[in-house]
Amino acid sequence: MPTKSQDRRKVRLSRALGIPLTPKAAKYLEKRPYAPGEHGRTKRKQDSDYAVRLREKQRLREQYGIREKQMRNTFNEARRTQGLTGENLVELLEMRLDALVLRAGFARTTAQARQLVVHRHILVDGQTVDRPSFRVKPGQLIHVKAKSEGTEPFQVAAAGGHAEVLPPVPGYLEVELDKLHARLVRRPKRAEVPVTGDVQLVVEYYAAR
Repeated sequence: MPTKSQDRRKVRLSRALGIPLTPKAAKYLEKRPYAPGEHGRTKRKQDSDYAVRLREKQRLREQYGIREKQMRNTFNEARRTQGLTGENLVELLEMRLDALVLRAGFARTTAQARQLVVHRHILVDGQTVDRPSFRVKPGQLIHVKAKSEGTEPFQVAAAGGHAEVLPPVPGYLEVELDKLHARLVRRPKRAEVPVTGDVQLVVEYYAAR
């Protein structure tokens, strides 16, 4: 479980970026829809192009909860892949195992999804995978280890306990929540991926570095 200091950091970061990174942050944003700090309520001066691009990059990175090095490596892969770089970037990030564990409803937050993977509760095609960054391929089955299914977090998940805080299951996933099974049926398309951000600005940020 996240600590109180981690919760506070996520809330503060959510307010700074203008997007809810956790269900708790979503409640705070409803009450305080402005940036943190003494000047949060005042209208900000016009941001520079650099600041706007940086914020979009940070928004995307924080929604996946990854380090800058991982983000940069994924961007470089997206640039080498045929198609639009920005769309490729989101699609590659979305095929991370921790992202799909969250989308399937097995976890309530990105941080919890990562924890479930690291603690070896998650299998891909019957094999334990403990790397949140593992790239799931279309056709592969994500499921919960049999001896973990009876634990409270997974019982809550199987009963649909996270449905009120998560977006609907996207079309690239087939989920049998009661069985704690999810299959990636095809590569995600950017338009279906429930993340907020202007990917073209993210591309421009990295292209200028």
